[in-house]
Amino acid sequence: FFFKQKTAYEMQRGLVGARCVQETVEKVFKSPIAEPMADEKLSAILLKITKKLAKDKDQVRRGVKEVVKAIKRKKASGGLVLICGDISPIEVVAHLPVYCEDNDRPYIYIPSRDALGTVCRTKRPTSCALL
Repeated sequence: FFFKQKTAYEMQRGLVGARCVQETVEKVFKSPIAEPMADEKLSAILLKITKKLAKDKDQVRRGVKEVVKAIKRKKASGGLVLICGDISPIEVVAHLPVYCEDNDRPYIYIPSRDALGTVCRTKRPTSCALL
């Protein structure tokens, strides 16, 4: 992950504003193919919905293998695929948008895999989920 470093000039002069502090805390990494990316408001709504659906075990499919199996078998009718935009290397999930488009399944990228893993009730970060 890349973080913005404070320069010596900024540290001497105390010119570390809110923007600089915010950029040092937030991750700057975003995959170049992560389009369409959900904004903060939409990703919060999607994560809240995922958290409610994750209470029932059969409602959410987690991880690349489970999502690909469900899409290929057309097991889950309808549904939305959430793909994380901060996956590195991106080749892990690069094939998912193609599967989704071939099977007329909507998909969207969300910024954080840590947040997706948390709302899916797993201890590990999750790279994708099918609702």
